[in-house]
Amino acid sequence: MMLLECLNQTTNRLKNRRIESPRLNAELLLARSLSLSREGLYRNLHGPLGEKEREVLEKMIQRRISGEPLQYILGEQEFWSVDLKVDSRVLIPRPETELLIEQSLPILSEISLKRSPSVLEIGTGSGAIAIALAKEVSNIFLVATDISGDALTLAKENAKSAGVQDRIKFVNGDLFGPFRPPKGRASFDLILSNPPYIVRRKINTLAKEVKEYEPRIALDGGKDGLAFYRRIIPEVPFYLREGGWVLLEVALGQCGDVSGMIEEKGDFLEPRCIPDLSGIGRVVKAQKSESRMWRVVLTTDDFLPSKSGARNG
Repeated sequence: MMLLECLNQTTNRLKNRRIESPRLNAELLLARSLSLSREGLYRNLHGPLGEKEREVLEKMIQRRISGEPLQYILGEQEFWSVDLKVDSRVLIPRPETELLIEQSLPILSEISLKRSPSVLEIGTGSGAIAIALAKEVSNIFLVATDISGDALTLAKENAKSAGVQDRIKFVNGDLFGPFRPPKGRASFDLILSNPPYIVRRKINTLAKEVKEYEPRIALDGGKDGLAFYRRIIPEVPFYLREGGWVLLEVALGQCGDVSGMIEEKGDFLEPRCIPDLSGIGRVVKAQKSESRMWRVVLTTDDFLPSKSGARNG
């Protein structure tokens, strides 16, 4: 069988099974079975498909038809122009999460003129956010936490592949759990997170490839989807420098509630809701008021050993 014929057949099979973007899926699966790029595939469309490659392709097609995400089958996902390894240990990074990076960079750029900015990411998952920031800001110091030790193992692999492993300290723990009780001067210029925010009862209504394959711990935001914001927001002022920023990704319809939680704390200037390219409020952004000073200093000794720990991707 020639590659072009195989590509057309695979596209039709996926289309008949109602796989979204069947042609793109077929191209990527076929290219992977041949160890080619997508461009390389098109340069060789009139070549033959070997028996070994056909067997590899068939196994991948069956996995995709069963509902397994394309990214897990290919073992990678691009985020902020960085190729990340992904598998069932972590949530697949979404394009809309890049808004967190876009909103963070101007803040970090301004701080970089004075000193090395320090950043805390809560729930790093694959490491996508921390790695993107480390690639963009050369003098940054990052701490990235996650409740899942398996996720952190993968995040460390991704950081090493991206060449930024020396700029990120990965810590296993639940939200602010890895840190000792506050003392001294606040440590971070920016705290950001893309926490689990799906309403629990709605998880079973999600696409099969999400609800049956992606880690539930990275999806489940509790009864109303806001459980993690209620835990994160009260703690942020203790660890954030005066004038520092908190950035939180939210789901459709959550901007008002999360902004309200921040306003109730009284430690921040008026929060802003930043829309994504679809016009959906996606990031809540707030600056800590300079009228209040919290004293916290974090050193290497300030991380507590932890067997458990926050999420994501």
